[in-house]
Amino acid sequence: MRDYLVTLLIFGSLPFILARPYIGVLVWSWISYMNPHRLTWSFAYDMPFAKVVAITLFISLLFSRDVRKPPMYPLVWVWLLFVGWMCVTTFTAIYPDFAMAYLSRVLKIQIIIFLTMMIMRTPERIHMMLWVIYLSVGFFGIKGGIFTIAHGGSFRVWGPEQSFIEDNNHLAIALLMVLPLGFYLLQREPRRWVKWLLGISMGLIAVSVVGSYSRGAFLAIIAVSLFLWWKSRNRLMIGLAFLPLLPVLFLAMPQSWHDRMMTIGEYEEDSSATGRLNAWQYAINVANDRIFGAGFDSWSAETFARWAPDPSAVHAAHSIYFSVLADHGWIGLLLFVGIFYAGWRLAAQVARVADPLPEHRWMADLARMLQVSLVAYAVGGAFLSMSYFDLPWHLISFLVLMRVMLEEQGHLFKVKKSHAQLMAERTAS
Repeated sequence: MRDYLVTLLIFGSLPFILARPYIGVLVWSWISYMNPHRLTWSFAYDMPFAKVVAITLFISLLFSRDVRKPPMYPLVWVWLLFVGWMCVTTFTAIYPDFAMAYLSRVLKIQIIIFLTMMIMRTPERIHMMLWVIYLSVGFFGIKGGIFTIAHGGSFRVWGPEQSFIEDNNHLAIALLMVLPLGFYLLQREPRRWVKWLLGISMGLIAVSVVGSYSRGAFLAIIAVSLFLWWKSRNRLMIGLAFLPLLPVLFLAMPQSWHDRMMTIGEYEEDSSATGRLNAWQYAINVANDRIFGAGFDSWSAETFARWAPDPSAVHAAHSIYFSVLADHGWIGLLLFVGIFYAGWRLAAQVARVADPLPEHRWMADLARMLQVSLVAYAVGGAFLSMSYFDLPWHLISFLVLMRVMLEEQGHLFKVKKSHAQLMAERTAS
């Protein structure tokens, strides 16, 4: 039954995608984040739904006037440079066949995200995307939260098979990234019953994150909680209603959960942690030796024998930073970090420009919550291989879109002047 339902929904959307390309972006995002076909058991499980939707979307673009040129800000130029650099490092990769297969997957994601910046240029479409992302990823948090409560936190929560968020650690960070989006939607939602459902879903997602047994997520929870409180308009409400729930939730978990969290400070005795450190040193050695890095998918006994301190401990980096460093060298890492740093600064600019404008205050609220999501990615991603996961790139695209909309309506971005510059201008006048 599930197979027929998923197939009917996706193929039933194709005529609408041909008429309106933005629906194709929404459907593709739903498939990418939720992987609904992985919830089936028969013929739909391995069907290339994403490819079918993408082909339909590109056909639609040939006849649509609803597509604009991508916004060419410095951030976007650095982004394009990073994509181009990944192509170069693939051609110089140690294992070019494996690297080319991985690059193909990454480019598909990047193309759709650039199409997002070319098509989703209205507040209504951005909000549609936010709902799709929140519900698609949040579905596994809601499901996992119920599972955790039903079993007293005795088992780990996992994501959909053969996806970026299949691993319990990856799912936990993805859920932490969508929690601020849920908080934003809760603030903007006028219907009381939807507010209640959003609040319940956010609580279950928080339970699911804890129930993942992810130590990286545990550190990210602390960072996200503090930044969520700091970036919220009503800090008192968040402080009284949300933050006290965290220690209660932690205390409710079984001893096995606390035992695992206690190993955070005992990395010398943890084979997983020592394996990470070995892989991180491998990444540094590769980057020092090869300007283009090793290319995608270089983690092997052969490469570790050459560059790792402990050749026998072949281990993926489990870090967005060291993964990029090994894959694309120091230049690749600089571009990668530069994109997200520029995204953080852009969020602050959007919030500053939009906050005094009542009709655009939603942008200020969203920009602040996107910063919280980026904190979850930056902290949790330090211990996970999620460098090419769709979600953080989509978050940056929303910030670019909001800047486009502000500038199109005459609200120009100005560089914030220092106190010395302001005093010099006053003296001159």
